[in-house]
Amino acid sequence: MTAPGHAGLARRGLCLVLAAPSGAGKTTIARRLLAATPGLALSVSVTTRAPRPGERDGTDYHFRDQAAFDALVAAGGMLEWARVLGRDCYGTPRAPVEAALAAGRDMLFDIDWQGHRSLRAALPGDVVGVFVLPPSRDALAARLAGRGGDSAPEIARRMARAASELAHAGEFDHVIVNDDLDAAVAAVASVLHAARSATARAVGLAPFLATLAAFPP
Repeated sequence: MTAPGHAGLARRGLCLVLAAPSGAGKTTIARRLLAATPGLALSVSVTTRAPRPGERDGTDYHFRDQAAFDALVAAGGMLEWARVLGRDCYGTPRAPVEAALAAGRDMLFDIDWQGHRSLRAALPGDVVGVFVLPPSRDALAARLAGRGGDSAPEIARRMARAASELAHAGEFDHVIVNDDLDAAVAAVASVLHAARSATARAVGLAPFLATLAAFPP
């Protein structure tokens, strides 16, 4: 069952991936977009790490032990997954995403370039990737330092990792420089709205056109 799109035109949902180096503003953009966009929901990942204070199972993450996570992977229940820093595993559960797409609902993914690559391979034609760029290297370093919670060595590590991540920006459909937050949010929203109206997503186009052709001249 596919939910109707604008004016009764049925469409398939899409996966909007936001990726960026730490400090580029991706999480803030995602939160603003979710708050302002009906029909867009955040994909909730599965993880083997323990919940942090205030986190809720099923809302922030689906918390599972390693055995349950491995079983889900073995059963083909993950669209993508990875072990981060050699420790905890994170992944995107297949069933809720496929159900949302079939129902015409859109999912937002806060994942890295590797997750984007795997998700695109698993759902060809359903993924729109946006890579968020900082306005400059100095601006990125200043944002990381401005958080106040990271040591100098940790900031240096994040900057080195950012260089590696930036090398994959060309794999994404769109790149957006976050120099002005409001403008960046608007740019991502424009990408989403354009993707929603793509002809390839309009699974109900033929019957909808038939209803238009049935009108008398």
